[in-house]
Amino acid sequence: MGKVVMYSSVSVDGFIADQDDQPGPLFDWLSSGDVPLDASGALTVSQVSYDYTRAYWDQIGVTVVGRHVFDITDGWDGKPPGGIDHVVVVTHRPAPDGWDPSAPFHFVDGIEAAIAQAQQLAGERLVEVAAGDVGGQVLAAGLVDEVRMDVVPVVFGSGKHYFGSTAAQHLLEDPDVLQGQRVLHMRYRTRR
Repeated sequence: MGKVVMYSSVSVDGFIADQDDQPGPLFDWLSSGDVPLDASGALTVSQVSYDYTRAYWDQIGVTVVGRHVFDITDGWDGKPPGGIDHVVVVTHRPAPDGWDPSAPFHFVDGIEAAIAQAQQLAGERLVEVAAGDVGGQVLAAGLVDEVRMDVVPVVFGSGKHYFGSTAAQHLLEDPDVLQGQRVLHMRYRTRR
């Protein structure tokens, strides 16, 4: 099975959004360079960020998100973001009324069940877990193999924490760090 990676862009002080779920400048690095990151050409990054991000994105088979993220994105209109094959939504509620049952979204109750389903769907590809409350729960359950952060030079002061409400200590290995334009790409393997 593919490894489980917790990921998000994050402020220097550890937030993935402000109190109103707005990312502010956290994604500005995706338009700070001159190398197109995808076929649309809308995202342009430095060569360092391209090499790091494109290789990572191409490995993702499934993304796991919480119901809150699903709701605020309107379920990406039934199309997984970034060309990902499937999205697993951790929720205690069923799919929204009128939701297309053929859309590659899977509504699963519980962290362990969600990761198990995501790994089955992903096969040897990566399972990406969105940072925040669900990501923190997956980390606390010992199911995360790697933590990736795109650290952006901004201080929010308050907002939604990268690790959600996780209160316990978790040791990570030393980071791999790359400096892009307006971003530090950091990757930590988890200790088990």
